[in-house]
Amino acid sequence: MKMLRHLAGLLMALSLLGLSGCMPAQEKFNNTDLTGLDYAKDFSLTDHNGKPRTLADFKGKAVVIFFGYTQCPDVCPTTMVEMAGVMKLLGADADKVQVLFVTLDPERDTRALLSNYVPNFDKRFLGLYGNAEATAKVAKEFKVFYQKVDGKTPGSYTVDHTAGSYVFDPQGRIRLFLRHGQGPEPVAHDLKILLK
Repeated sequence: MKMLRHLAGLLMALSLLGLSGCMPAQEKFNNTDLTGLDYAKDFSLTDHNGKPRTLADFKGKAVVIFFGYTQCPDVCPTTMVEMAGVMKLLGADADKVQVLFVTLDPERDTRALLSNYVPNFDKRFLGLYGNAEATAKVAKEFKVFYQKVDGKTPGSYTVDHTAGSYVFDPQGRIRLFLRHGQGPEPVAHDLKILLK
């Protein structure tokens, strides 16, 4: 009897082992997995249409948040063009993704300027802004570095800043950090995994 129970247990273990070989391998992200991260939990800003926004407003969509400024000469427009390419690659799934451009230059990036700049890349993209205090608060929450660099005239400064983007899943949980300049394909791949 004891031998029979041992044999039955062995057969069950072998059958479970065999089943695990039939299960599909879990897809891997191309970008940095931040699942379980204990910061970048929320924001309170205004969109370029004048509507107050928090992360909860986008529940049910994957959210990509990029921090930059409209007068950025390279990283910001490159990232926005890349994200527009991602939306094209996603096809119908693009409507399940919200791209947010958070300005780190509230002094110059007015609502009017953001409403002209951001939707030029994709009409679904939203620009977000706050006053200097709100900007500093959200940058601290997301651990985003930014620093004004003086130009030749007072209004010609640039802003050094973190170049990557954060991604939240449709349940509003932080999931990924996207590296700048990788092209749209790896990002589209990762967003498809999150949208499954």
